[in-house]
Amino acid sequence: MRRITKRLLLAVMLIGSANTGWTQDESETNSFNLEQCVNYALEHNELVKNAKLDREIANRRVGETLADGLPQINANLDLGYNYKVPLTQLPAILIPEGLRDPSIPIDGFIPVAFSTKYTGNAGITLSQMIFNGSYFVGLKAARTYTELSRKDQIKTETDVVEAVTKAYYTVLVNKERLDLILQNYDRVDTLLSDTDALYQNGFAEKIDVNRVKVQFNNLKVEKDNIENLLQLSNDLLKFQMGMPIERKIALSETINKLAFQRINENVSKKYDSRIEYSQLETQRDLLDLDIKNTNSNYYPKVDLYGSLGASAGTESGGDLVSFSKDPWFGLGTVGLKVSVPIFDGLRKSRQVQQKKIQATQIQHTFDQLKRSIDLEINQSVVTYNRSVDNMSAQKENMELAKEVFDVTKIKYEEGVGSNSEVLDADTALKQAQTNYYNALFDALVAKVDLQKAYGTLLNKDV
Repeated sequence: MRRITKRLLLAVMLIGSANTGWTQDESETNSFNLEQCVNYALEHNELVKNAKLDREIANRRVGETLADGLPQINANLDLGYNYKVPLTQLPAILIPEGLRDPSIPIDGFIPVAFSTKYTGNAGITLSQMIFNGSYFVGLKAARTYTELSRKDQIKTETDVVEAVTKAYYTVLVNKERLDLILQNYDRVDTLLSDTDALYQNGFAEKIDVNRVKVQFNNLKVEKDNIENLLQLSNDLLKFQMGMPIERKIALSETINKLAFQRINENVSKKYDSRIEYSQLETQRDLLDLDIKNTNSNYYPKVDLYGSLGASAGTESGGDLVSFSKDPWFGLGTVGLKVSVPIFDGLRKSRQVQQKKIQATQIQHTFDQLKRSIDLEINQSVVTYNRSVDNMSAQKENMELAKEVFDVTKIKYEEGVGSNSEVLDADTALKQAQTNYYNALFDALVAKVDLQKAYGTLLNKDV
């Protein structure tokens, strides 16, 4: 009895610990860096999931096309009851005189039944393609279509990676902004306390306290806004990742770890690294196969077929469904069918001409895409370099504004400066900080756009 109690207690403890572990997994905060966010999105984002399913559909389509070249076997059974047996009019002269109704003239017609009340047909048929030019072209086209679906998946993944990366950087920047607001909040709170103390001791006026109080209230509102913005940017990141919104997430990286450097504006361009270019190449291959498929319809088609079955006709339904040997008669056929196209009114010729025109259109699209990629890369390089330069300048301005504020505050505390000078310096510092983080975010976005323009955002062979 004591052993049973121990086992039961152990089972309850295990169940309780399992439930507790599940609750902790749902409530604990998960730490992610950028690479982990991207990998999570590539597995859980619904757009990526659907792209993978589209690829699976394309793979199944290859099997569907392949099935056309395999033996086709069908079985059939047809049991019928002629509740009104059809009659056929025969010339009376064909009927022997002893069997002919005397009332019917010799040049008249006599209705005769050539069918029984119950009829049956059963059999099995087999057909096998021997030669069909369009089949082999279609099989290759199906495999090429599978390749196109793979590239479509890469395009979807690239777009998701872009969205996740930008959302990730947005969270990082908003975190830095919130930390900065909290520092400003503490700094102005200290300034407010110091100014109020000076006022209480007669070394400052009430208006000085009010000025700082206004600054403090504005910072409080700004702090609340940044906190809400940070929450929204976190939710957006989780949405792009395909993560439940209610799940908690923390980012393990900081802005300080990100590196920026100018790049050479004359860097070489590789069109085949862009998934859009690779997709267009596959579409061109599909059109070439479509032309070959149309031309293959000029060739003969050869099929082997055969059938084996039986038919029956009785006046009794029981004899029919008993499948006894007497009323059923066997039948069988084996044959070779050759279909040779001779003239179709120039239909296939017109189809080929249309597809060749479409091939010319695709070539024009290639030319336009190349120029578009050139333009996009050039613009991305210029935008990125300018963003990096602007970020560096704004960072220097922020550091200078901080020095100005510190000096102004020291002068005010020593009685050689005014309260309004401190507030003006604080306002200039906050503006410089805002400008810096705006420039930082622009540089991060420009970096992502540059990687996408070069086709290196998603490290996959296209």
